Amino acid sequence: MENQCGIILLAAGSSSRLGQPKQSLLFNHSTLLEHSIEAAVKSIANHVIVVLGANAETINPAVKEKKLSLVINEFWQEGIASSIRRGLQYLLQKWPGVQAALFMVCDQPYINTALLDKLVTLQRQTGDSIVASEYAGTKGIPAIFDKKLFPGLLQLEGDAGAKKIIIQQQGNIAAVPFPLGDIDIDTAADYDKLKKNED
Repeated sequence: MENQCGIILLAAGSSSRLGQPKQSLLFNHSTLLEHSIEAAVKSIANHVIVVLGANAETINPAVKEKKLSLVINEFWQEGIASSIRRGLQYLLQKWPGVQAALFMVCDQPYINTALLDKLVTLQRQTGDSIVASEYAGTKGIPAIFDKKLFPGLLQLEGDAGAKKIIIQQQGNIAAVPFPLGDIDIDTAADYDKLKKNED
């Protein structure tokens, strides 16, 4: 049987430092959330789950895509760990045989399907516990985690993201270069800088 992988797109935050929902920011003719969803659903992953929370009623994307599931995290204020748990719980409930989960966020504007496919393919080839993206001298998300790490992911709390698991698993990590992965949008200045590089 094919090594099934689910993508969990974490998009539940309130963008408090930005002052408006980053999910709805426009870049290259689509919102950051729409761009991330498109990259995910076009990938070779079997399932895509989008975790919404703050502002869910206004940013809920109009997507008619069989591969996509929208999940609401009512506890988004706890921090990113609550969205990791919510997305993974849903994935395991709906597809209990899944072998790996790839976590991504919606504010890395240069994410693309090719990168996601490389992560999934390398994890299937190597069987490594984690295959992470490599940028700015570090390894981070998007990253794919083998099912044996699911219990640890489900125990994350507060603002501890998947990076905590990546650090714990340093010896079992493969990496895919993502030079533009360190560009993310947290502040208005970040967005202004991004817009200057728009196609």
